Amino acid sequence: MRGLLRLAERDPRVVLLTGDLGYSVLEPFAERFPERYVNIGVAEQNMLGIAAGLAHSGNVVFVYSIANFPTLRCLEQIRNDVVYHGLPVRIVSVGGGLAYGSAGYTHHGVEDLAVMRALPGLAVFAPGDPHETELITDALLAWPGPAYLRLGKAGEPCVHARPPELHLGRALLVRPGTDVTLFATGSMLKSAVDAACELEAANGLSVRVLSMHTLKPLDEAAIVAAARETSLLVSCEEHSTIGGLGSAVADVVASLSAPRARLVKFALPDAPSERVGSQRYLLSALGTIADLVRRALARSPAELNGSRSLPPSLAQ
Repeated sequence: MRGLLRLAERDPRVVLLTGDLGYSVLEPFAERFPERYVNIGVAEQNMLGIAAGLAHSGNVVFVYSIANFPTLRCLEQIRNDVVYHGLPVRIVSVGGGLAYGSAGYTHHGVEDLAVMRALPGLAVFAPGDPHETELITDALLAWPGPAYLRLGKAGEPCVHARPPELHLGRALLVRPGTDVTLFATGSMLKSAVDAACELEAANGLSVRVLSMHTLKPLDEAAIVAAARETSLLVSCEEHSTIGGLGSAVADVVASLSAPRARLVKFALPDAPSERVGSQRYLLSALGTIADLVRRALARSPAELNGSRSLPPSLAQ
């Protein structure tokens, strides 16, 4: 919110709409800029239609809601009203992944990256920590077209000791390595760094960690370099195994004539979650990134290609 307030102070075109959410978060903006803040109510389709109209009138519009609501509920309005016209609307989702795990599957944002990536001309961002979030929010003011910004629920730790030099569309090297590359997006960045440290200490592995804060446009050069310089690639995401970061990385690796590396995914299974509980509890069912890496390195390529990227228990 600090970043958005700074943008609004600098540029009178910045407008914020919410779908009756954001209490205790959006009040500073509403109090400072009441003429540029509207609570649309529980009417996300209307919210996107109004956002498109405001953007047509020369404004840069931010819309805010829980991850599944401003994406799945109003997909047609995003596609036809915003994307089709290339409008500067920024769809901000809070609670991406399993952040609202205790509310059940209806509130899990676990297909959003796949859906948003499929929309032509829509940029997709999922920052890995608060530093990245502020930098991306600031950069979105000048972004030429529509964009999707996927956030956590607040309280995520800072992975970077200080604000990094961040460029939209370019991966951030968080940790160098020559054996394994972990591609992490969103809330998985901290887990990926922890896994890299564990694998180095326990197994003597040199593990590269890349923060893939931009899923579209994707930093294909960073993926190609990792596929040629390390022997195992692991995509790490709080999202379905279909259509998210892992699928994006796989598309790039598949285009290479002779990649050195093979790819496994740390992601949610292709099934609606029947579990209800905290984010930590739901993620614990996936096991750990470090264990996935150890299992993958212990298998032959033939065994790996014939296996799932997740433990069999998760497919049940």
